[in-house]
Amino acid sequence: MVEKVITLDNVPLIEFLGVENTNIKQVAAAFPMSRIISRGNEIRIKGTTPEITRISDVLNSLLEHFQKYGKLTHENVETYLNGANAKGEGILPVDVGNDEDVLVYGTRGIVVRAKTANQKRLVEAANHHDLVFAIGPAGTGKTYTAVAIAVRALKNKEVKKIIITRPAVEAGENLGFLPGDLKEKIDPYLRPIYDALDDMIPAEKLKYYTENRIIEIAPLAYMRGRTLNNAFILLDEAQNTTPMQMKMFLTRMGPTSKAIITGDRSQIDLPQKQKSGLIESVDLLRKIKGIAFVDLDGRDVVRHRLVKEIIAAYEEAGQ
Repeated sequence: MVEKVITLDNVPLIEFLGVENTNIKQVAAAFPMSRIISRGNEIRIKGTTPEITRISDVLNSLLEHFQKYGKLTHENVETYLNGANAKGEGILPVDVGNDEDVLVYGTRGIVVRAKTANQKRLVEAANHHDLVFAIGPAGTGKTYTAVAIAVRALKNKEVKKIIITRPAVEAGENLGFLPGDLKEKIDPYLRPIYDALDDMIPAEKLKYYTENRIIEIAPLAYMRGRTLNNAFILLDEAQNTTPMQMKMFLTRMGPTSKAIITGDRSQIDLPQKQKSGLIESVDLLRKIKGIAFVDLDGRDVVRHRLVKEIIAAYEEAGQ
């Protein structure tokens, strides 16, 4: 008998191995002549060379599936086991579904897709343009959809990193009295983005991405002087940028970068006499080829049904 060790790097072990290692026990039950032991982030396989090859093929296929879809069910394991060729020639193709609307197979079985016509327009615009403006009121899913588009690009290896930023503008609150440095002060304001990432990327993998700056979440002030290359960049709450901040951000893009800028014309928190960089940039850049503009409205609201009526009431009052 021979032995092989497979190390699981940057994989959330509980989600991949299953509760009490149920997924690995399922694989072991399919190969009774071999011994499969899971300890920590290592899987040890003892058996004959042909059996070890077949088991390795199954495990590698399961890893690829998990990395693509973010989850692994009993049915998934069974499908890949059934696809294992008895002659050790690898795994037969497995049909895991081909839903073109799906952006990301997220955590806890969440499937992230564009749900409205304008959200689909945003996805389509991002597919064909390097710079996209997504403008609409709260609750229209512009930020969530933009984060999903960026995560999809990272998972598909279209970019090497994701950078998410927003201006540090106070919405009736005073950042100066909060403890910590600028990033620590603004992190609570970035909570919707962290929540979106939690839906789309397993916790251990997200921790790895953030610790290694593969996913970077930072205030807009931290972008000054940088060239953001081979990255997907998301500027959120762009209505609160000044014209100079917006110009600074737009000129950070490297030759292989993509960017989505989201904003809400009705929620400008700048001083009364200060012009919004978002409003100015839309006027200045509207005619440039290669830049897309997607407007979302009350029909795209995916929160509580009352939110649509609330937005309509404010719009009718001119606010």
